[in-house]
Amino acid sequence: MTNPGATTQWGGPQPPAPDSAASGWGVLGKRRNPFAAWLGLPLITLGIYGLVWVYKTNRELSQYDRRITVNPVMSVLACTLGVVLIVPPFVAAWRLGTRTAQAQRAAGVPELSTGVAFLLFLVGFGPLYLQSEINKIWARYPVAVEGQQVPLAP
Repeated sequence: MTNPGATTQWGGPQPPAPDSAASGWGVLGKRRNPFAAWLGLPLITLGIYGLVWVYKTNRELSQYDRRITVNPVMSVLACTLGVVLIVPPFVAAWRLGTRTAQAQRAAGVPELSTGVAFLLFLVGFGPLYLQSEINKIWARYPVAVEGQQVPLAP
C-alpha cells in the first residue's frame, strides 16, 4: 500500500499501486532509434521486425495511457492476414497514428498530424515518423527508465 503523502526520489508524488485504475499514471516505453525501426532492423530480419515493432509500439502506448485501448495482436494480424482484405492494414496504420497523438496529448507534448503519419505510411516512411514522435513522449521524462511509472500531463 502506498503512503498518499510520500514522494518519489524525483520529488513527485508517489505513484498509485499497480492495480490502481487511476489514469494519471502510465508506464514509460522504450526509446528506439527511428532509423533502425524504419529500415535497419526490418531489412535484417526480412520484415519480421516491422511486425514486432507494430506489436511493441501498440502495447507500450496502451500501457503508457490506459485510456488507449488496443489489442496489439489484432494490429499485427491486420498488418499480415488483413492484407487479403486490403483495408485492415490501412486502418491499423491510421489507428496507430491516432493512438500516438492521444499518448502525446497525455504527455503534454505537441501532437503529430495523424493525416501526415498516414500519408507517410503509404509511401513507406510511417515507422520513421511515428517512432521519432513516440520518442518525444518518452523524452518528456529524462530521468525515468523504461518500465517505470510516470505521471501523465493533467
